[in-house]
Amino acid sequence: MFQFLLIIHILSGTICLISGAISIFARKQKGLHTKWGELYHAFYVVVFITAIIMSIMRWEEIAYLFYVALFSYSLAIYGYLARKKRWKNWIHHHIRGMLGSYIGAVTALLVNVGPSIPLINYLPKLWFWFLPTIIGTPLAYTVAQKYTKNKREPGKEWSSKENKNNF
Repeated sequence: MFQFLLIIHILSGTICLISGAISIFARKQKGLHTKWGELYHAFYVVVFITAIIMSIMRWEEIAYLFYVALFSYSLAIYGYLARKKRWKNWIHHHIRGMLGSYIGAVTALLVNVGPSIPLINYLPKLWFWFLPTIIGTPLAYTVAQKYTKNKREPGKEWSSKENKNNF
């Protein structure tokens, strides 16, 4: 049973990484961005559920997986709901939540396969846990700052230097 869940977990995680990357680089408007973002979130749910079940099954070995899954998916659902419910300043919450969850997915990947990646495998193993956050957090902050409330133009809710109102 554990091996079956692990296969589902790995396949779903791979789909998350690919669909998340496509959504990140897609133009921020209804269409490609939202379709791939929905796929990302759906498979993140599968990653979360399989991680919780596997961590409970082998608590002594991988209890950390429970907490990583809980924290990472909390960011994903936070970002997802911010967009769906249109909270105040939803765009900032959406970006931070979704990119935060993506950092969690990249961290999981790096922790598991980092030791077999040439050049990266020279880093101390502890770095695999922190490197995605060290690199990703400033990027998430920069992207969130790109989308600021436009107080000068009534009727326009959000603006960006490059893409006005394309969320």
